[in-house]
Amino acid sequence: MAKEKTLQDLFHDTLKDIYYAERKILKALPKMKRAAQSEELKAAFEKHREETEGQIERLQQVFELLGKRPQGKTCDAIEGIIAEGEEIMDEFKGTAAIDAGLISAAQAVEHYEIARYGTLKRWAETLGMKDAAKLLDETLQQEGKTDEDLTTLADKVANPAAMEKAA
Repeated sequence: MAKEKTLQDLFHDTLKDIYYAERKILKALPKMKRAAQSEELKAAFEKHREETEGQIERLQQVFELLGKRPQGKTCDAIEGIIAEGEEIMDEFKGTAAIDAGLISAAQAVEHYEIARYGTLKRWAETLGMKDAAKLLDETLQQEGKTDEDLTTLADKVANPAAMEKAA
């Protein structure tokens, strides 16, 4: 008979999923930065790359709190989201719409991360893991801010640029 799985098991499994995702995102961000046309978007991708390094460090601390070694588990969701971003880079390379497309791809990543970190934070609280919840909340707040910054950049720079050249 299979071992009964608990919320603790689910927490650890999901932690491995987001750890894999963050490491995959870290590898994708330089390519997105190179594909971006506006200096503002290039800077945003660089800032997010630096933040992602810190997020990975916080995840490693959560693994440590669990007494587990940091280990990823293939995350099909992030694989798909990144593949969509690569498709946008290929199809819109050199066009006025590339930055708007890159922002949409980046926001898909952010929304996935927000969902994962929100869930992990709640589970950590439920499991009485206050230190883990605090670390996860720090990343959750950062992801929310990045999403807001990307929306602002889309509204002020990328979307108008894509529209002007199309007109």
